[in-house]
Amino acid sequence: MAKGKPHLNLVFVGHVDHGKSTTVGRLLFDGGVIDEQAMRKLKEKAEELGKGGFEFAFVMDNLKEEQERGVTIDLAHKEFNTSKYHFTIIDAPGHRDFIKNMITGAAQADAAVLVISQKIEPQTKEHAFLCKTLGVGQLIIALNKMDAMGYEQAKFDALKAEVTTLIKSVGYNPEKVQFIPLASLHGDNVVKKSDKMAWYTGPTLLESLDKLEERQKPTDLPLRMPIQDVYSITGIGVVPVGKVETGLLKVGQKIIFMPGPAGKGVSGEVKSIEMHHSQVQEAEPGDNVGFNVRGVEKRDIQRGDVVGPVDNPPAVAIEFTANMIILNHPTVLTIGYTPVFHIHTAQVACQITEIVKTINPATGETLKEKPDFVKNGDACVVKIKPMQPLVIENVKEFPPLGRFAVRDSGSTVAAGMCTSIVKK
Repeated sequence: MAKGKPHLNLVFVGHVDHGKSTTVGRLLFDGGVIDEQAMRKLKEKAEELGKGGFEFAFVMDNLKEEQERGVTIDLAHKEFNTSKYHFTIIDAPGHRDFIKNMITGAAQADAAVLVISQKIEPQTKEHAFLCKTLGVGQLIIALNKMDAMGYEQAKFDALKAEVTTLIKSVGYNPEKVQFIPLASLHGDNVVKKSDKMAWYTGPTLLESLDKLEERQKPTDLPLRMPIQDVYSITGIGVVPVGKVETGLLKVGQKIIFMPGPAGKGVSGEVKSIEMHHSQVQEAEPGDNVGFNVRGVEKRDIQRGDVVGPVDNPPAVAIEFTANMIILNHPTVLTIGYTPVFHIHTAQVACQITEIVKTINPATGETLKEKPDFVKNGDACVVKIKPMQPLVIENVKEFPPLGRFAVRDSGSTVAAGMCTSIVKK
């Protein structure tokens, strides 16, 4: 991987059928990443499946089941270069069943393109909220299917006003958000300026990507790297894989994996680091790497462990306090509720031990002290106890390790961030 252009992870989110995958496909095709011949094959395939017009979506939807159903199930990744950045594009599922995958996508992203067509769906708000909670700082709003709105400015302005209210309510500053009218299927304003919307003088989607800000890499913080997988490779040894979130991972460094088998951690030494099939001496925040570690057995580490320096190990919490918003729970949440928390790469059952108060999410002021329960739409401060050792950090100190989503029986119930921990 050339250390040329700065790298950004870009996630495309939006309600099912709002043209998200088509927008990505159009961007890659008009941007020259996919050639005519490959596109022609996808077009024939789409028509064969009775899905004419889905050919652009098929660029990312390469699972057979997705092509037959016409929905995005898993996360798809594609590399894409603009004049300024090297992007990894993540096309995240908009379909309700697949929101868990979307959470993993947004958690890796530096910026998001939220695709909305013609009207706001309940999920649109959920996606915007999750992006904000998971730390996606920059947002581009693509108002798609302008062709279905007769390319009218009045309709664009009305929808833009509604969406502005929505993103403001979840905490984005609308003045920093770019709004772009698109008709992705026809390629209007994706890569090429549209002649059908002369009233719009802003950037195309492609141009707007270069207006994103380069993220500040938190290299000055201690190393934190959540483990995604662990491999045992013959002739090399144990190779954990993950993304460096903060600090630097260096060859020769003495590191510790927390919580490890008994919550006490297990330490070793970094022998070598590999990124995109080439050896590197160090990895910085945002880098997805595999590294060979000496002194550690494969059985001692697992997905969800977090790597840190021996002299500043990641915190294992016996309890933590969090700000949480209830998104989608069929009834109410009370003390004793024990759903699964998704925190960085860990998935751990945690119990709510105290509901401290409900708060106004916009201002943070207290609405009610020690309520008996919380319900959809409530923002609250809660105390939480992990059912097994878990690394979680204060969001102010280590933002990527302080955010979480709460899932229960197939849906995202709540999301939030950790504000303080009681260390083991």
